[in-house]
Formats: sequence, C-alpha cells, structure tokens
Amino acid sequence: MSSTTTTLRIVEPHLVHHFHKQNPRFHLLQFNNKTKLNRLNYSSKKFIFNGGSFCNYKPSKVQTVRATSIETALVEADTVLFTETFPLKRIQKVEGKISVKLDQVKNKDKWKLTIACDLPGKWILHWGVNYVADIRSEWDQPPTEMRPPGSIAIKDYAIETPLTEIPSAGDEKKSHEIQIEFQRDCPITAINFVLKDEETGIWCHHKGRDFKVPLMDYVHDDTNIVGAKKGFSIWPGAFGQLSSALVKSEGFGPKGQQSTSKPEDPKKNTKRLEGFYEDCPILKEVPVQNVLKVSVRKAQEKDKRFVFVHLETDIPGDVVVHWGVCRNNDKHWEIPATPHPPKTNIFKKNALQTLLKMKEDGFGSWGSFSLDKELKGLLFVLKLGDNTWVNHMGSDFYIPISIENSTDVEESKSSITSTSAEKEAAKEAVAYTDGIINDIKNLVTGIASEKNRKTKSRGAHALILQEIEKLAAEAYSIFRSSSATTVEEVVPDATLEIPIPTSGTGSGFEVLCQGFNWESHKSGRWYKELNKKAEELSSLGFTVIWLPPPTESISPEGYMPRDLYNLNSRYGSMDELKIVVKKFHEVGMKVLGDVVLNHRCAHYQNQNGIWNIYGGKLNWDDRAVVGDDPHFQGRGNKSSGDNFHAAPNIDHSQDFVRKDLKEWLCWLRKIIGYDGWRLDYVRGFWGGYVKDYLEASEPYFAVGEYWDSLSYTYGEMDHNQDDHRQRIIDWINAANGTAGAFDVTTKGILHSALERCEYWRLSDEKGKPPGVVGWWPSRAVTFIENHDTGSTQGHWRFPGGKEMQGYAYILTHPGTPAVFYDHIFSHYRSEISALISLRHRNKINCRSAIKITKAERDVYAAIIDKKVAVKIGPGYYEPPHEEKWTPAIEGRDYKRKYPVGSKYYQLCEEVGRGGTATVYKAVCLPFQEIVAVKIIDLE
Repeated sequence: MSSTTTTLRIVEPHLVHHFHKQNPRFHLLQFNNKTKLNRLNYSSKKFIFNGGSFCNYKPSKVQTVRATSIETALVEADTVLFTETFPLKRIQKVEGKISVKLDQVKNKDKWKLTIACDLPGKWILHWGVNYVADIRSEWDQPPTEMRPPGSIAIKDYAIETPLTEIPSAGDEKKSHEIQIEFQRDCPITAINFVLKDEETGIWCHHKGRDFKVPLMDYVHDDTNIVGAKKGFSIWPGAFGQLSSALVKSEGFGPKGQQSTSKPEDPKKNTKRLEGFYEDCPILKEVPVQNVLKVSVRKAQEKDKRFVFVHLETDIPGDVVVHWGVCRNNDKHWEIPATPHPPKTNIFKKNALQTLLKMKEDGFGSWGSFSLDKELKGLLFVLKLGDNTWVNHMGSDFYIPISIENSTDVEESKSSITSTSAEKEAAKEAVAYTDGIINDIKNLVTGIASEKNRKTKSRGAHALILQEIEKLAAEAYSIFRSSSATTVEEVVPDATLEIPIPTSGTGSGFEVLCQGFNWESHKSGRWYKELNKKAEELSSLGFTVIWLPPPTESISPEGYMPRDLYNLNSRYGSMDELKIVVKKFHEVGMKVLGDVVLNHRCAHYQNQNGIWNIYGGKLNWDDRAVVGDDPHFQGRGNKSSGDNFHAAPNIDHSQDFVRKDLKEWLCWLRKIIGYDGWRLDYVRGFWGGYVKDYLEASEPYFAVGEYWDSLSYTYGEMDHNQDDHRQRIIDWINAANGTAGAFDVTTKGILHSALERCEYWRLSDEKGKPPGVVGWWPSRAVTFIENHDTGSTQGHWRFPGGKEMQGYAYILTHPGTPAVFYDHIFSHYRSEISALISLRHRNKINCRSAIKITKAERDVYAAIIDKKVAVKIGPGYYEPPHEEKWTPAIEGRDYKRKYPVGSKYYQLCEEVGRGGTATVYKAVCLPFQEIVAVKIIDLE
C-alpha cells in the first residue's frame, strides 16, 4: 500500500527594502502512541503555521544607528513625551476533552449513548443514523422515540440537539452532555455525528466528514469496523476518530458511491453489543484581552541626547519584543548599534529580540530601552512563549520618539499615518490604471485575432468596443481625480460621503469574506455575532464581507424573500443590521448585501388559489410575474432567463418593477449603508436589467451568481471548458461589465485537478488559466466553497483535504478571491491568513499578470507579477534562477489510508541542514514509507 504526497509551495523573490512584522516557522510534529489528537488541535499537514505571514528578508546592507541599554527600571526623566495604552487581543488555547460512553440502561432492554464535552461553549450535536441494508443514504433521521428533548429536524436527513450543561462540584470544569437512548433490537447500524460550537461557529469533524459510532448488533463479514476491540486510537488530523467507537467506516460510503458488498439479512450476522467509555483530548481557541502600556520620556540633562521608552504588559509568561528603529516616515526597519538591552539577540540581521523582565508580583513583564533622540520612531511586535505574534490591528506597533518638542510627537503620528496612506493609495491607483491599460490591450488583441478565426459576430465586436470605451473613460476619470488642486473645501462632520461608482471590481485589491453559512440563521442573532468578529476579520486581511440576505423571507435562510422593505430577518433586526454594517466600516471593510432580484414570494392568492398577489410597500399584482411559468399564472411577459420554479419569477421587463427595484436598492445603500451587492440567481433574468440596477444604485463592488453545469464526456470532465466560461462572460457582457461573476469554471476544474492529480487541467490550450480568470480576470470572483456547495448542504463540496491547495491557487492568482466563513474559523485559519498577507504584501490584484511555467500530471507552477511563484502538486519544480527567491509559505497535504485500529506514529531523524532549511527523514509505520520533508525555520 502506498500513499500519495501532494506538496504546496509558494515563494517570493528576495526583497531588500522591507521587513515584515511576523516571523513564524514550520515545525515537524512528533507523535507517540499515547498522543490523542483531533481536528481541533491537529492539522493533517506536517506543518503548523503560527503566524499570519512572513518573508525572509535580507537587506544587502544594514545601517547602524546609535543606541544604548539600561539594566535598571525606567530611568528618571524630566518630561513625558508620549504615553499610550494599547488593548491586546490574542487567542489562547484551552484544553478539554470529549467523552463518549455506550452502556446498557438498567432494568430495561435499552442502550444509552452519552456524548459529553467539558469545554465552555454552546455545543450542538448534529447527528443522524444509518439504517440496516440502506446503502443509498449517508445520513437519515432517527426514529422519533430516539430523539432527546429539544431536538430539531434538519431537512430530511439529520437532527440537531443542544447539549445540556451539567452542574459541577467545586472548581471542576462545567460539562455539557447529551444522552441518546435506543432499543437493543433497533434496525440501526451506526450513529453519525459532528459537534458544533455555536459561539465560534466551529464544527468538530474531519474536513466535512461525519464520524460513526457502530452499533455492533449488526455487522457484515467484510465491514472494516473494530467496535468490539478495546482501545482508543486517534489518527492525525481526524477529530475523535475512534478505533472502537468513533470510526469512519469504509463500509458506508458517501452518497453516489456504490457498496461492493450486498446487503444481507441482519439476523444472520449479529454480534453482542458491548459498552465502552473513551475520552478524547481537544483544544478550543478562546479570545483573551490584555494591555500594553508604553511611555516615552526625555532624559535628564546629563543624558539629554537620549530618550527612554518603557514597555509594560500584563501578558503572562515569557514576552519577547521583536523591534527595530526608523529614521524617516517610511518606517524602514534598522538595527541599533550596540550596546543593546540585556537578553537581546540579533534576528536575521533585520531586527532585535529582547526578552522582557518578569514583574516582581509575577503578573506580567516590563522592559526599558534608551534610544538616540535623533531617531524618528520605535517599531516592534510582541512574540509570546508559544510562538504567538501580537501586533497592533494587523500592523507593527509604532512609537514616535522624535523630541523637537512634545507637540511634534503627536503631530508626527498623524502625519506619518496620512503620508503612508497617501503613498499606498498612489501605488494602488497606478497599479489599477496599469491594469485597465492591459485590459484595453487584451481586448484590442482579441479583435485583431478574430480576423483569422471569424467566430465573433458584429454584435460581439460592438460589445468589446463598448468595453474599451468604458475602460478608457474610467482611466480618464482616474486621471482627472488625481490632478493636483489648491482648493480645499471644508466638509461638515454631518455630511455623508457619497460612494464613487466603479467598474464593479472596487480597487482591484479586494479579498472577499463570505460572512455566513447555511446554518447561520438558527441563532437568531447572527448580526450580533458578526459584530464581535469584525476587527478579527479585518486583521486577517479581508477588505469586503458578504452578508446574508436581509429581507423577511418564507425560508429562514433568506432566499425566498417576500416583503423587501421588511429587514427584520432570522439573522437579526434592521437596527442590528445597521450596527454591524457600521462596525465593518469602522474597521475598514466594505459590506455587500445579498439581494434576490429573480423571484419574490407572494402575500396573497388570486381567485384560482395561486400565490401571485403581493402586499407591503411593493404591492404588485400578477403583472409582475412572468407569463411563461405555469406554476404561478403570471400575466407578465415571457421570462428573459431560466425559471426558478419554487417561487414566482419577477418580470423585469415591466417598467414599474424596474423602477421599484431601483428605488429599493438605493434605499438599502442609503439607510443600511451597503457598499455593493451579491446578486442571487442571475441566470433567471437578462444581464441588461442588472446593468440598469447597478447604474442606479452605484455599488462599489458587485458580483453575480451565474451557476451553470460544466462539460463532461462519459462522466469525466472535459479539458476544454471554453463554452462554460463563455456563458458566464456573456452574462457579464450583457451587464456591461458593471458586475463580476463567481468563477464556477475555475472551481469545477480545481475539483478534478486536485482530486485526480491532473494538474495539467490548470492551463488551457493557450497557456492561460482555464476559468473566467483566464479570459476576464478583473470580473472573475474566484472561490472554492460557499453556503450551497459546502456547509451542511454539501451540494458540490470541494475535495476533502484539498482546501488549502485550492486557496493557495485563488489567493495568489488574479481575480478577486472569496473565502468561505467555515474555512476561516477552522484549523485552516492561520494558513489562509498567511496567503492573504502574502497577496497584500506583493500587491497582487484582480488584473495581475500570470505566467504558467508548468502544468503536468503531478505538478502545476506559475509566476504572478514576477513577484510570487506558486507550485502545487507532488512533482518537482523550482523557480527560475535569474532572480533570488526566498521561501514564503510551504505546506503539505497527505492523503493516506490505514487499517482501522492500527497505530500510527512518526520517527523524526535530522539528516541535514543548509541555510534556512532543515531536512528531516520521516519514517511512517507500519508501511515504512520514507518522506523527505523540508522545514522552513526563519529563526
């Protein structure tokens, strides 16, 4: 038996002008047979990534500046130049356990399954059963008598039951517990479940897969279940995969897969049901609040050329200050000359690391630094004992130390911030306009190439020419807005800033977060929960968040709207929606509203009993419903798209309908503060109507959901998906480029490429990306999962265990990447954050240039903007040697199969070291498979 190793690697060119704040490292984990891990505290990858992003920058020359050190507490000083208290938000891991117990109920012919968790939280058991001889369904709902009180049915396949808090004695942890009773002779082969913490949104399962408690009254001879065995074995990367109880059975495959064994009479193969009790250790991440106090004082007369910086924090344990100084407003890190404070080490010739002193009372630590007054500022981040990095809202801490006078210190803070922001804005504007010029060139080239192919109509040529004209006008508007002016207009504080309409792509540097999943409505307070996560999402690098549908709806998820002006939904009230939108604006993020324009549920029935008469402010009659859907007897015109048969389809050709919808969208922009739209089911109506709606509401960013099936031949995906992506681009063209579209083509191709190790699929015949991103990247919104494809619906789930390869692709490539909420708040969080940081650091945008350098069976490689090289797959690839490259992010995805119940462990032996890379030989028993692993250690 062999295993397949897939390597994902991203590198950046050697940079010499900047130093990044975070310097995490990868580690190779070592396990023994006593370790019990699960999804919450272990990733199946061989690397644990402890920081947001990093880069091994090595300046060609380090300029030294004068500094000195002191070993005592803060030196007495004359004048306080600066003082500030910074709130620190960090994540702390809390240890706990999940207990699973199966025993017989006394004096009854019943058995009882008890599942308990001793970690704090609002725990929900999401569960179902497998029935005897039923190989068609992966999950089914249990019998009514088996469901504990408080259980809620989830569609027709599962049950959700809240765990009950069990009072604890003394200082013991509070436990949460659920008990499920069932008859010994019930026709159930297994109980499937996952645990969900509603406070954090984290699902305790393994990459979207369920876990099984086999009921051993019914087993087949070829079933790979070992529930009768004693013992408890946890596989790396799997949450609570129990060799005796929680088993991912090979005998019960997912939907659509046929079993190789025939169903037998359950009475022929029976086995005595045995009880068990097992514990599984888990970790939960909880937010922790601390503070950092910083003061700058002017020295006494005898040391008047120095200033003294004092740092004090209440963070427990070892705290290291990772620091440097700067001379100018560009905040370029420099290393001070010796002497340095005690317990200071030089870090990679880029910065210093000083261990703070423990306070006398043991609660926190402190440190003091004396610096030359001619310096501009002190730059630093904190590194904790568990390799956690703490920064200031996603940036370095910056302390001004220039002392011409105390007033200049405060002024310098604001001036430095504004100057830096202006420079960044200028750079983004240049990059954006360059992208527009490239778009124009590509369109002109496209027209020229048609002379040979002659496949485009005159209408298509006209659309391309319109796009060129539109892009040129946009570039000219940017040029005009960037012209210098000497007139300054004072705007009152109460004046609202009116958003400037764009081409549907925002700045081009957006990273989109889908801020919900299919279950988010259940708490009834989703807006409040998102409000708490706003700063966290902003610090991870997201610039735009997509909120769920806001309107009152027949379905709780919001996609069957009725009264469009009633914004009290299952996600929260209208006031709570306003508050969360305002909060995201405060942390620098744009907000998209999910608007359903294709269909609308009616309030009343007509004389035939058909629901097609509307109430509320938009009290339309049946003329607003298309006339070619027999289900709803509309008197409107024929539909301009595909019908959605679950609700009346709106006739957008009616003037009064378009007028009302324009007013509604503008009202949402003004009253709620939405910055743009996610447009649901745009296949249902012509894109030209979308153009009217967007030109009226002037969104900053807009994206449409144009869902279509890819091309297959005899069940296998075709390599050429040009027809599929052309249909999406045709819709974008019909909308006149005012909105982008989700790149469904790229998602589908990634499915086959990663799942089947067919990386050649990631390049089309012309050597470009094969999805919409290859033809019109500025309008392609790339994604790997959303509330429909993943979450609890799982209509088209991304290949299990391949998620980070998918994100490595979309977060480094052109287009606008979108990240699914469930993946952000999971064990993928740190790796996703690292990729987003890499994208921002290298200014990768929706129009970035891409050169695919390799696309073969087992490896894909590309270079983006000549800044970032990406390699995915187990095959060999190294970037060109003309430039110096330094490793940026490296992860591994192992897909191995082991006999159920076998013991797994690793023996690590160092076999070589060179530069910043340490190579280990990992021997994986029992298969004696040797794997060469490269560990990037930036320390």
